[in-house]
Amino acid sequence: MSGTLRPDDAEQPGPPVEGTAAEGTAAEEPPAQEPPAEESPAEEPAAGAAPAPARRRQRRVAAALIAVLTLLLGFAIAVQVRNTDTGEALAATREEDLVGILDSLDAREAQLRQQIADQRAALRELNDTDSRSAAALEDAGERADALAVLNGTVAAEGPGLVMTIRDPQGQVRVADLLDAVQELRGAGAETMQIDGVRVGVSTAVTGEPGGLRVDGRPVTAPYEVVVIGSPQDLQTAMSIPGGVVDRVGRQGGSVDIEQRDRVVVDALRPLDEPQYAQPQTGD
Repeated sequence: MSGTLRPDDAEQPGPPVEGTAAEGTAAEEPPAQEPPAEESPAEEPAAGAAPAPARRRQRRVAAALIAVLTLLLGFAIAVQVRNTDTGEALAATREEDLVGILDSLDAREAQLRQQIADQRAALRELNDTDSRSAAALEDAGERADALAVLNGTVAAEGPGLVMTIRDPQGQVRVADLLDAVQELRGAGAETMQIDGVRVGVSTAVTGEPGGLRVDGRPVTAPYEVVVIGSPQDLQTAMSIPGGVVDRVGRQGGSVDIEQRDRVVVDALRPLDEPQYAQPQTGD
C-alpha cells in the first residue's frame, strides 16, 4: 500500500508545470511592450547633445595644462640636474684646477669691465664731439649774422641816432657826406643808411651839390642818416670842432642829431661777390 500512487499524489506535479507555463507566458508578454520602452533612450541624446562640446573643450584645456606643466617640470628637473652636476664636478676638481678656473673668471670679468669702460669713453667722446660741433655751428652762425649786418644784407636794430643834414642852399658836397660816413665809422658805427640807401664797404658818394648820389641812387636834402652804435660816442664824433657839424654849417646848412634807444636800419644791399679774390684753402 505504501508503493501505490494515489490520485491526489499524481495530480500534485500539475501546478508547478502550470506555474512554469504561466511564467513563460508572462516572460513572453514584455516584448509586446518593448517599443514604448525604447522611445525614452532615443530621446536621451537630444537632451545630452548640448553639454558634449563643453566637455570636449574642458578636455582640450586640461590636456594643454598638463602639457605646460610637464614642460615646466622637465625644465626644472634639467636645471636641477645641471646644477647638481656642476656642483659635483667642482667638488671633485683639484685645488689647482679650481684656482685656474677662478683666474679665468677673473680675467673674463676684467675683460668685460674694460669693454664697458671703452664703451663709456666712446660715448663721452661722441657727446663731446657733438658739443664741440654744436658750439662751432653756433659760433659760425653768429659770425655769419655779424658779417651780414656789416655787409648790409640783413636788417638790423639797436641803439643809435638819427642825424638830419639840412641844405637849404644846395651847398653840401660829396666830401661832406663822405666825411660824415667816415667819422661815424671811426666812432663805432656798426651799420647805417642814408635816405634809404644802405651804406656798405664799397659805398660810393658821387654827384654835385644839390644833386648827390649814394651808390648811384639820387638823394635829396634834408639827408637823413640812421646809424646804429653808441649814441653818445656817435654824437660826440659829429660835434667835435672842425667836424661834420661845423663844415655843414659853413656851407649854409645845419645838422640835427637825435639819440635813440632803438633805431632800425632796414635798407638792404646786394651781396658783393668778389671777382678775383678766393678763399685760401691751404699753405
